Amino acid sequence: MSTDHQRYSTENQAAAIQAYAARRGMEIVRTYADEGKSGLRIEGRDALKQLIETVTSGSADFDVILVYDISRWGRFQDADESAYYEYICRRAGIDVHYCAEQFENDGSPMATMFKGFKRAMAGEYSRELSSKVFAGQCRLIEKGFRQGGPAGFGLRRLLIDQNGVPKATLAQGEHKSLQTDRVILVPGPEDEVAIVRQIYRAFVSDGQNEAQIAERLNESGILTDLGRPWTRATVHQILINEKYIGTNVWNRMSFKLKKKRVRNEPDTWIRAPNSFPAIVDPALYEAANQIISARSARMSDEEMLAALRAVLEHQGALSGLIIDEADETPSSSAYSHRFGSLLRAYRLVGFRPRRDYRYIEINRELRLIHPEVIEEVLNGITAAGGAASRDPKTDIVTVNREFTLSLVIVRCTRTPAGSLRWRVRFDTGLVPDISVVIRMDELNRKPFDYFLFPLLDIGTRRLRLAEENGLALDGYRFDTLDPLYALAERKTLREVA
Repeated sequence: MSTDHQRYSTENQAAAIQAYAARRGMEIVRTYADEGKSGLRIEGRDALKQLIETVTSGSADFDVILVYDISRWGRFQDADESAYYEYICRRAGIDVHYCAEQFENDGSPMATMFKGFKRAMAGEYSRELSSKVFAGQCRLIEKGFRQGGPAGFGLRRLLIDQNGVPKATLAQGEHKSLQTDRVILVPGPEDEVAIVRQIYRAFVSDGQNEAQIAERLNESGILTDLGRPWTRATVHQILINEKYIGTNVWNRMSFKLKKKRVRNEPDTWIRAPNSFPAIVDPALYEAANQIISARSARMSDEEMLAALRAVLEHQGALSGLIIDEADETPSSSAYSHRFGSLLRAYRLVGFRPRRDYRYIEINRELRLIHPEVIEEVLNGITAAGGAASRDPKTDIVTVNREFTLSLVIVRCTRTPAGSLRWRVRFDTGLVPDISVVIRMDELNRKPFDYFLFPLLDIGTRRLRLAEENGLALDGYRFDTLDPLYALAERKTLREVA
């Protein structure tokens, strides 16, 4: 099941299956249940995977599998996937009975036809639900409500009730608890608002680039909203984010039906102007974005390459950081977008790096997604019924006031022999109870898997992981963060002695 408040709760399913078994003189010897799990993919469905493994290994001590209905295998978008898992069981000599269906699963043509329809309907249900949820989220965006994510420097998240009455300002790591409550953005402290406006004036009026502005902010001892030093990227994000002129923007990225996360084109974004109080004059914002767009739009491919050759001749080497810090030169992202990748742009100007500088860009992207990962973990803990708070200085997360954890995102590299490797660096000075290591995939775009290392079992500051590491390390490996959320889970006691 994916939620509690529906007829598919595991308690309701268990009652129907018990009644079915009693009518047919069957004894239930084992139960497999995936509670609170999405049925769109088998990933995260540990009980289903364990059932399939038990069947295929020949160690099953049962003759029949009782399933509530066809959709409980999963609402897979490929109906054949659900059929495949049933076929595995039947091939092993174990029958599958559907307790709530109105037909016998006896292998007849009629039963096969019904199952095909039901499997397709299960997938279609998820598609229709996804469309309805997306439409509902769009309506909330158009009404000016914030749909997740940190507020950003100079802004704060304000919790309001269903009548629009302010309730409290949410700190980092805090979330709304009532379904009817909403969140909007409001101006933050006056000193932060002044710094945001100062960034825009320095960029538009004083002609300073993002790197220069970041350097000046760091020299003044000013930190970002996450308590970190400023970089060119963090300044750039402030200059291009429409929330500073009061526009609510959503759907920059999509992750529908548990498929691949995609970055959407700007014309598909959902925008709602004048949703929040603007802390930057719209004319100043427009001027800043015209400068950013003009840095590369007005240049032809050859002009951009000529500018890159000039940087190469002056610096003797190229990297994303060198390009971003060069005056009157498009950003490294502009080169990557125009030519497909930085490495292709390097080849076009005759530069062959002795070292693969892509790691600089990858590390920068991983730093940018780190707050999103923390937010996702906090949401997962909250959804499990736990309480979590994040220390803005160290990013240490405290769960239920019982234990602490830190998140380590690890870049994937490939050896000359073609094997994948991950180098983990623990910050043992933070002394978290659990270190959550998130290994990125080969493209460093999404998580590959997760390791949960208890403090007592971390004997070194560094760790080198391969795809297969043996039980001593892989015993801490998981496909999802569900085991972590299970540690935070809290259930209401029905009776207290």
